[in-house]
Amino acid sequence: MLKNTIISIITIFIAWAILDYVIHGMMLQQTYAATAQLWRPMDEMKMPLMYLVTLAYITCFVLIYAIFIRNKSLFTGVKFGALYGAAAGISMGFGSFSYMPIPLSLAFSWFAGMLVESVIAGALVGLILKPK
Repeated sequence: MLKNTIISIITIFIAWAILDYVIHGMMLQQTYAATAQLWRPMDEMKMPLMYLVTLAYITCFVLIYAIFIRNKSLFTGVKFGALYGAAAGISMGFGSFSYMPIPLSLAFSWFAGMLVESVIAGALVGLILKPK
């Protein structure tokens, strides 16, 4: 179980790195450029810290699933990911919108991105941690 838990964490980390590049590096690039006054310049970004935060977040996601979900399967993982992603996405997107001067479209994009990433993570953890 420990081996598959570690494999889940690594697999999801790689998947999210790819998705983050597509979502934030490509799809939202113009939005970030238009709101540049809100962000650190690229050379001041704390990317190692961001990767560490992402790794911690994924580890919590996988451990919650591994410890608290009894009927592990692809379908259960997708449902777990969707619920987790909805909660995290609402907080990230619309919670940030409530106190930051970001466009509503960016808040929705953060919500949708977190939802998609979490559903994919749920599918991966459901596949990797399913009973043999």
